[in-house]
Amino acid sequence: MAVKTISILGSTGSVGTQTLDLILAEPDRYRVRALVAGRNATLLAEQAKLCRPEIAVIHDPAGLDKLAQALAGTGIAVAAGPDAVNQAAALPADWTMAAIIGMAGLHPTLTAIRRGGAIAFANKEVLVSAGDIMMDAVTDAGACLLPVDSEHNAIFQCWEPKNAGAIERIVLTASGGPFRQTSRDAMVAITPEAALKHPVWSMGTKITIDSATMMNKGLEVIEAARLFRLPSAAVEVLVHPQSVVHGIVCYADGSMLAQLGAPDMHIPIAHALGWPDRLVTNAKRLDLTTLAQLEFTAPDLDRFPALRVARAVLEAGGGAPAIMNAANEVAVAAFLARRIGFLDIVGTVEAVLDRLGVPPAPDLDAIIALDVAARNAADTLILSRAA
Repeated sequence: MAVKTISILGSTGSVGTQTLDLILAEPDRYRVRALVAGRNATLLAEQAKLCRPEIAVIHDPAGLDKLAQALAGTGIAVAAGPDAVNQAAALPADWTMAAIIGMAGLHPTLTAIRRGGAIAFANKEVLVSAGDIMMDAVTDAGACLLPVDSEHNAIFQCWEPKNAGAIERIVLTASGGPFRQTSRDAMVAITPEAALKHPVWSMGTKITIDSATMMNKGLEVIEAARLFRLPSAAVEVLVHPQSVVHGIVCYADGSMLAQLGAPDMHIPIAHALGWPDRLVTNAKRLDLTTLAQLEFTAPDLDRFPALRVARAVLEAGGGAPAIMNAANEVAVAAFLARRIGFLDIVGTVEAVLDRLGVPPAPDLDAIIALDVAARNAADTLILSRAA
């Protein structure tokens, strides 16, 4: 088997570390070209010593000295800053994990796509904000986009390309998060500590808060519509607290193909890493005899309005998705800093959308400008609320 060259954009995050787990389990199959991280120079250096990439890049220049000192004498090149991140993303590689969270991942992900190859994609915010531009870049470069989010990876596994015309709808499942049964009134008192205790998945801070508000599922609805070229009405969401069924594809003949697995991100990452083959992993195997019940219910849009907001944004199109995403990033950060309450997260997003409307987003410059405008509007609203 030929050695596969690998780059990991976002190596110190949850998806990045789990990707490295799989690569280090079979080091003879992979050669790492680049590791890219945001601020965690210590962990990046530890990872680099284990997998010996050609270059290790830290986005925050303040971490360069620490990174250089830790890797002195190893022969591993080091660099820092946004330009260095993009240069690392441009290095030829058979397979790239694009896992830089938020809009910070926009340029590196596009750079990786434009040089072609297989792109394992774990940054839904970029696809939400710049979906048309990204999908056009995939087509132009002949790149292969492999979804890594568990739900989209499940749909990818059940999607029959030859029968795409017979697909009626897809179903994305949601655990419901830590507040699935919490009343709207009780949500006023939710703390960051409580919101970060997800009942099923172990994830990064931002996505865990998004899961608690169900904004994560709203983002995933938009992501699915972009990836699979579907209208909003063909993307259904069901709350499934057991998190065993991750996605379902429903066909015109009445068949429903579902992907099942333990709630472990190693599984969808391994699928993307091995595609079109399958890797052996140590992930927990499901024992169907122990599953007494699998529940599926419609989401409560009164208690979790983020899903309703995301649907409206998807249908509005234009620059609305970029505005929603940017406002949400600011609001989540403000909640974690205890500057706003839990319910104010989605409230801030709605207020920013009302303020900025649905402007066009014809190109990347326009999307970046809308991202800045939405962040500024969200900051202003949060400051005024505090005052």
